Amino acid sequence: MFSSLSEKLDKVFKNLKGKGYLTEQNIKDSMREIRLALLEADVNFKIVKNFIIEVEKRALGQEVMKSLTPGQQVVKIVHDQLVDLMDTEGFECKVYNNKLTKIMMVGLQGSGKTTACAKLASHFRKKGIKTMMAACDVYRPAAIDQLQILGKQIDIPVVTDSTKDVTKIADKALNEAFRDMSNLLIFDTAGRLHIDVEMMDEVIRLKKHVKPDYIFFVADAMTGQDAVTVAREFYDKLEFDAVILTKLDGDARGGAALSIKAVTGKPVAFVGTGEKVSDLEVFYADRMASRILGMGDVLSLIEKAEEALDAEADAKLAKKMLKNQFTFNDFLKQLQSIKKMGPLDSIMRMIPGLGSKLPKDFKIEDDALKHVEAIIQSMTDKERERPELLNGSRRLRIAKGSGRTVMEINRLLRQFEDMKKMMKRFSNGKDFKGIKGMPDLPI
Repeated sequence: MFSSLSEKLDKVFKNLKGKGYLTEQNIKDSMREIRLALLEADVNFKIVKNFIIEVEKRALGQEVMKSLTPGQQVVKIVHDQLVDLMDTEGFECKVYNNKLTKIMMVGLQGSGKTTACAKLASHFRKKGIKTMMAACDVYRPAAIDQLQILGKQIDIPVVTDSTKDVTKIADKALNEAFRDMSNLLIFDTAGRLHIDVEMMDEVIRLKKHVKPDYIFFVADAMTGQDAVTVAREFYDKLEFDAVILTKLDGDARGGAALSIKAVTGKPVAFVGTGEKVSDLEVFYADRMASRILGMGDVLSLIEKAEEALDAEADAKLAKKMLKNQFTFNDFLKQLQSIKKMGPLDSIMRMIPGLGSKLPKDFKIEDDALKHVEAIIQSMTDKERERPELLNGSRRLRIAKGSGRTVMEINRLLRQFEDMKKMMKRFSNGKDFKGIKGMPDLPI
């Protein structure tokens, strides 16, 4: 989402880093470029003004002007200021195994509120929290069906009722949650295309009746400053606790994520990063600032890997690699684990030094690895364990079975052998000098 902003800031910092020392004019010129970049990213103009004042004040201080690496010092100042702008101030949604926590989700129609309910439920279920959802959006015909379908996908019960009275639905959900000994109950509430008195009265009434532990305002990041304006109106009426920003994987310019905390005083708690129910991340201001400045996000990458990979299986695989016993069966398991981590282009943007170098429109389709999987799955178990058996006729059979060309089969086999050679050198304690990295997969 921040690709355009990241690109513009990267140009500013490259220019600064190229100078042996900075002058007041250098810094003022850079601040002008940063101001334009933020305004074009749809950040609230008052926030931009204050942001630039703070950065410029620090950049003109002795810590930068006398630094051996002034350009890098300015980058650090901008990073710190971005963190301050989005700081969650230690906010954490705490759910326990010995009590029922109630969460109300509010927002406009089309913001992704119903999907966000399922994503949040799935997020806590992974932590071992017994979860239930209540369908309190009784006006949009598809809302109840949508929540039920999502609940079935993630095996989380959804409480519904034929009544239009949301307080009765809430009572039914509370009774079922207590009876089922659930630890988390998420209420999906009604939304409108715009804020109106009837909708606000209903969610206020539901809030008084349910007495939720948390209220999350769900905002569509694609709507930019409109999302911030709506958030402020919702906060005036409901005093929500935090924000969930959806569609952060889209083409939005990022203004909502950078402005919402400063305008409402409430932090972004979670961000939706894709269409899948698993595509929800806890929001960390420092990690987001690093992504915006092209520094990558190693911690989030590690967390995704830990969630997707099996530590015990990885330990066994590491031993096989060191003994040079790595097979196509092992390779296939690794590909499937990588797919669980999320879209490949998102993962690559988290890698320090790589994210900022990728083009703004860089995209890897979700099924990019399917061709490789198809080739491996078209092999027999014996061929996967012993690739040396793959003669011309076997390769032709695999090509027909996978719908790929013999050339692609040959390329994958070469890559696999290159990888095994690298592992062998590593196991022998040798360096990697003279060995090229694996070429692109045949996708």
